[in-house]
Amino acid sequence: MQAAASTTEQLLLEHALAQVLTRYATACDTRNWELLQQVFAPDCSTLYGGSYACQGLDQVRRMISSHLDGCGPTQHLLGNLEVDASDPSRIRSRIQVRAAHRGLGERSQLRYDAIGFYEDSWVQLPQGWRIQQRSMTMLLEIGERSVLQPALRS
Repeated sequence: MQAAASTTEQLLLEHALAQVLTRYATACDTRNWELLQQVFAPDCSTLYGGSYACQGLDQVRRMISSHLDGCGPTQHLLGNLEVDASDPSRIRSRIQVRAAHRGLGERSQLRYDAIGFYEDSWVQLPQGWRIQQRSMTMLLEIGERSVLQPALRS
């Protein structure tokens, strides 16, 4: 990945994007779906693991919540952020992810870990940086994927 015009500009950009990515992990782990408005552009597109394509923030929110609302505790760890600012009109990043999930209730003994990376294209809106396009590549899955499920309706 290429650097921005100056070291200071690159550091500021990396910090701003890292803050947005931290909000993403926080939204997932606290189930604060409103926080996703501070992560994704309203007209974003995403592809998670080659299987879950979404168009627009509402679809992204529904897809993520359908996997995590019926799940027990989770921890989305993000690291090794790389930012490519060689084309200021197309800021891109790649960050490693390890998302640990535990089952809920009688499924609490089950665990599922997803390991891979996110590749994002960014847009700067008046509210700040937002993900315009996201692709998640899975490298390794450990455990029982069925831990991911929607909330149970009573």
